[in-house]
Amino acid sequence: MFDQEDSELNVVMGVVFGIIALVIAFVIGLASYQMGGKQAAAAPGAGEVAFVDVAEVGEPLVKIHFDLGQSALPAAAPAQIATVVAALAAAPQASALLSGYHDETGGAAVNAEVAKNRALSVRQALIAAGVPAERVLMRRPAVTLGGTDAAEARRVEVRVQ
Repeated sequence: MFDQEDSELNVVMGVVFGIIALVIAFVIGLASYQMGGKQAAAAPGAGEVAFVDVAEVGEPLVKIHFDLGQSALPAAAPAQIATVVAALAAAPQASALLSGYHDETGGAAVNAEVAKNRALSVRQALIAAGVPAERVLMRRPAVTLGGTDAAEARRVEVRVQ
């Protein structure tokens, strides 16, 4: 009689330990999955650029103004890019800090994406002009809405600091 109870107890204990092992494996797997996602978000791939949390110092060296809804560099941009490249060459420890802005037209999500794409266009132009990628930092402005004048609002500000 005791042998039958011991056998049943062993089966129950085996099932309980099996369930505990599965729960532990699930929790570890879930934690690994979530940590992997955070690391992937923190370390951008080749097509992505990380934003930095750096305070803006002083006035922008240049303001590159864009047409409505456009992220392609305007005709005046090459001269402004050359100004930034010269300033970076004169200050080897400095970096270019880019912040994109937009006007009031359009939806908030679209505007934020356009502001980001404008800053990416400037970043790509600086890198193409010979500035090392690690010296070109992108910063999300506290307010991406660029002001009351729509033409002035559609800009990317570049600071060398």
